[in-house]
Amino acid sequence: MAVDSKWLLEQFQEVFGSYLKDGLWISQAPGRVNLIGEHTDYSGGFVFPVAIGHNVAIVFKPRTDRVVRLYSCDYRQMSEFCLDEIHTSTDAPWSNFFRGVAWALGAYESPDRGSGESEDIDNTLSLGRNNRELRGLDAVISGDVPIGAGLSSSAAFEVASAFALLVAKGTDPIILNSFESECGLKVRREIAVACQKAENLFVGVSCGIMDQMTSCMGRAGHGIYLDCRSPRHEPVRLGLDDRDVTIVVYDTGIRRGLVSSEYNRRRQEVETGAKMIAGILGQSDIHSLRDVELATFEAVREMLPPEVARRCEHVVKENERVKNAVVALGRGDLLAFADLMRKSHESLRDLYEVSCPELDVAVKLACEIGGVLGARVTGAGFGGCTVNLVRNDALNDLILALPRSPLRPGALEPRAFAIDVVDGARIAEL
Repeated sequence: MAVDSKWLLEQFQEVFGSYLKDGLWISQAPGRVNLIGEHTDYSGGFVFPVAIGHNVAIVFKPRTDRVVRLYSCDYRQMSEFCLDEIHTSTDAPWSNFFRGVAWALGAYESPDRGSGESEDIDNTLSLGRNNRELRGLDAVISGDVPIGAGLSSSAAFEVASAFALLVAKGTDPIILNSFESECGLKVRREIAVACQKAENLFVGVSCGIMDQMTSCMGRAGHGIYLDCRSPRHEPVRLGLDDRDVTIVVYDTGIRRGLVSSEYNRRRQEVETGAKMIAGILGQSDIHSLRDVELATFEAVREMLPPEVARRCEHVVKENERVKNAVVALGRGDLLAFADLMRKSHESLRDLYEVSCPELDVAVKLACEIGGVLGARVTGAGFGGCTVNLVRNDALNDLILALPRSPLRPGALEPRAFAIDVVDGARIAEL
């Protein structure tokens, strides 16, 4: 699945007028599902996500001035701002992701935060050396990445927004669409960094770089082995078709807002743990849990507060699981990969405490089906989705076994769906 570009073009013409048929573009960026490596990205650790065939698409026409007019087909709302003065919107909070990307690409100082918080904006980005380079645009936006499900609808929106803004200011679309050239990869990496900064410093969610990098760097049929510190990445062939195995996502319909959830609290806990370990050992080169080996952690865990120790144990061991999972794929051992998925879920449930009863039940039901190789919670947790590796001959058994009625008051109707593993963001002229 993906947003129908023809339908979105019709929406553009309805909103902005049919006289604007010439000079139209469409930018599209996929969501992601993380196969293993959860809550490691903001500690500079390792993750292994895939880009999925659900995306956010933007049909737009560049303007000659600095005005940005956005229409969300999903929220049925217009939002307008000027690139000379970018503020967060309370009336159209969905637009803050686009606004934040424009702000980050232009290396603005956030008007809504203290001056110290925006000092780490990377002014070396070649994408927006001077904010006066950006130009306005008219755009309509729609997405079929489930919002709040842990499949990175926000990152998909951010990356699609960046592609639109860059083409509107004259960036060569051939470079933006390149996965092979060093220049193209460098630009995609810079886009991911700018989008992460937009979400961290403008929107106010302390996410890591995984979501944006996957939306930029995803490759069809491959997982992305990502070092979130560098951020270096390596496409790793999954080989699922060779083994008649499919990835199935189960959306529980339970939603949580990252800003108001305990997501930021978990990040603070692991950052505190890393600082405490560095202090205990007297090692100034420990900057995050990425720098802590398992044996080192085991030697100091009793000196940490119990809750902090549990959080740190998950991150340190999860990094090891990601590395072992990539090795398992290299030798074609999907059973070993799936066993690591199971251990990851247990750790997220018991140590990091970001699962919930409904997610645990979904994983348990999946693992009771013979053709399911592995299952785990994916995304930030507290609701959202599970990800499952299932043999094709057991696909219907899995879908029938998972609950199909709302799992708690206020929850959406749950659904299970197979996903395609696709390429990252792209842009085209209509």
